Amino acid sequence: MPKLFFLLSGENKSLPAAEVKAILEAEGYSYDSAQEFDQVLRLTAELGSVQTVQVRSAYTRVCALELFVSNANHDDIANAAAETDFKAVLKPGQSFVVRINRIKNFADQALNTMVLEGQLGAQILNGTEGTKVSLKNPDKTFIGIITDEKLILGLKLTDITSKTFSERRPRKKPFFHPSAMPSKMARCMVNLAHAKAESLVLDPFCGTGTSLIEAAYIGCRAVGVDAQRRMILGTRKNLRFFNITAEGLVLADSRKPPFFKVDCVVTDPPYGRSSSTLKSTTKQLVQDVLTSSLELLGAWQRICIASPKTLNISRLGTELGYRHVESHFAYVHRSLTREIAVFEKVTA
Repeated sequence: MPKLFFLLSGENKSLPAAEVKAILEAEGYSYDSAQEFDQVLRLTAELGSVQTVQVRSAYTRVCALELFVSNANHDDIANAAAETDFKAVLKPGQSFVVRINRIKNFADQALNTMVLEGQLGAQILNGTEGTKVSLKNPDKTFIGIITDEKLILGLKLTDITSKTFSERRPRKKPFFHPSAMPSKMARCMVNLAHAKAESLVLDPFCGTGTSLIEAAYIGCRAVGVDAQRRMILGTRKNLRFFNITAEGLVLADSRKPPFFKVDCVVTDPPYGRSSSTLKSTTKQLVQDVLTSSLELLGAWQRICIASPKTLNISRLGTELGYRHVESHFAYVHRSLTREIAVFEKVTA
């Protein structure tokens, strides 16, 4: 399998890499030799997996075919480039450009990225036949990432725009609530839950419908429950705005959803100053939704749930019989850091 690397968003330390791995696992792509750098994930996987990541990911910026990895200094980079067969990816008559990105302040600042682009461009010209540089409309783009004192260079396979997510941010929706989760994080949670096309995804606290919208955009069947009528009506308004049809919207006690089986659960139960907790403590509410979800899931199916970090949800889920897969933390404001926890049901 080819070596790939993914340039990741810097919005969260651990969620972006975990999201890519979850997408590959959900869609049945095996991967190996995964290695994480600051904002870069390297692994081996089928080329077809790149398109899947492009369609589904919230926190990936670029997917590339890896050509070499070198220490981030001029001599080592030049040696690595000299040993690379650029003819394998750049044919006679094709044009190219080299673009180097530096993550934060990694590597000696004397390693000027513009100078490095020119040096690598010259090496690629010398190592290929009938090729040329085109700064505006190249046939191929070689992208290099300087991170953790390394240069990772590859052939860009795809860019991923985040514009559509900004168009779906909470205040852009016709129905807004201050507790609404950002669309990027909701999409990531759907991915961490191993949802895939035609999966039935349940959000028992659907709120403004963010997770339902993001699940629907990757082809899932989405169903939402909420105990507040205004939230159900608001979700319906948001779904209509984005031309999305949910599998169902149900006004019911979110801790006792009226279903027998779903494929995964993605939810952000209410907590904090601007949310209703159904006259329960946040801890009791989270315990109740974990318990009810356990009855709806089959073996090895997942729930991805957000809660305040102070709640220690990983312990709560484990005590209820789930396998705790992973947790990630996202700072919201001074008094709230979210824990995004993923659990698997381990028995039928």
